[in-house]
Amino acid sequence: MNHQQHILIGIAGGSGSGKTMISSRIVEEYGPEHVAVIELDSYYRDLSHLDLTARRAVNFDHPDAFDVDLLVEHLHHLRARESIDVPVYDYVNHNRKNVVQRIDGPPIVVLEGILAFYFRRVRELMDIKIFVDTPDDIRLLRRIRRDMLERGRDLQGILDQYEHLVRPMHQTFVEPSKREADIIVPRGGENTIAIEIIRAKVEKLLRGMKSVAEHRHAQAARRPQQALEGEAAV
Repeated sequence: MNHQQHILIGIAGGSGSGKTMISSRIVEEYGPEHVAVIELDSYYRDLSHLDLTARRAVNFDHPDAFDVDLLVEHLHHLRARESIDVPVYDYVNHNRKNVVQRIDGPPIVVLEGILAFYFRRVRELMDIKIFVDTPDDIRLLRRIRRDMLERGRDLQGILDQYEHLVRPMHQTFVEPSKREADIIVPRGGENTIAIEIIRAKVEKLLRGMKSVAEHRHAQAARRPQQALEGEAAV
């Protein structure tokens, strides 16, 4: 990928693995003015044509649930440091809200989601691919806590969804995508050594971006002088 415009960091891993914790550490390190975090869930397909009962029956852990064309289009805009309007997903009504989140093309973009590495077109745009590897029991406990507190779901519904959809899709699509990772992080954001490795990689890419920018600035500064010299020679 061309590193001259921005850095795209992909973070994948099972539901409840700690992807958001890694994203938050990156934002803390470089500042929200330089980092934008995009959730893959924001690119669930628009299901406005279905009623709530039908939307609840959709398998949101399957690759077909995502609007990959829109995601790739937006990533190309960000690559050019252009603004995008990211859909906002409503986990209660299982559909997009009638609002968007404006992202103004920062130098560092983080894309996080369980299937962030599944789509080849998306994967090929990434500079760093991080897979957060967390034991199944811990991930399930985190998912129960999150879905009950943040998404208003009952325990039995969470367990049924995990058994019939989440776990099978994890084994079929998420776990195999781990082989695409550049860095595998056990224990998520609590793994300080892994965080240091990620920081070192990002710093290296940022230095590359800076050197390219300085080279372009130097070239631009030389052009007027070269033009004047050419005119004098004539």
